[in-house]
Amino acid sequence: MSTTQSERLRGLLEPLVRAAGLDLEEVEVGRAGRRRQLRITVDSDEGATLDACAELSREISQKLDESDAMGEEEYTLEVSSPGADRPLTEHRHYVRATGRLVKFHLHEGGELIARVLVVDGDGVDVEVPGVKGRKPTARRLAFDEVAKARVEIEFNRKDKKEEEA
Repeated sequence: MSTTQSERLRGLLEPLVRAAGLDLEEVEVGRAGRRRQLRITVDSDEGATLDACAELSREISQKLDESDAMGEEEYTLEVSSPGADRPLTEHRHYVRATGRLVKFHLHEGGELIARVLVVDGDGVDVEVPGVKGRKPTARRLAFDEVAKARVEIEFNRKDKKEEEA
């Protein structure tokens, strides 16, 4: 997709997404058989519910039908929230990952799996779990040290409500 079309779609759709109380994370145009496929990824601090994605999909479909942003060729529209394995690329992604276990790939080489404690404008404070009976340790990671980061899925993670009880 050309940058111009991407910018045009983003400019067209962002007000609708914001009005729904969501963030527009990604706009992707690809192929699905003979048709083009438009994938819109949205999120919020509370997450994007299935109902919110369905309602937004109807609004986006109507807006696209009124415009010529997708041209005359047939396309399918998919509006969804990001998966658990989405990379953390924006400051708000790190904020949303507070309390979660994250795998960091560092520019200096190596990996670090740690729980995000605090996020500010410069980086993240994390807690590295202790190994073999050792206590967890605190560490500071500046954003420029992080090559990429991704939330780790925890199947036995306690819910915040359980921890408070």
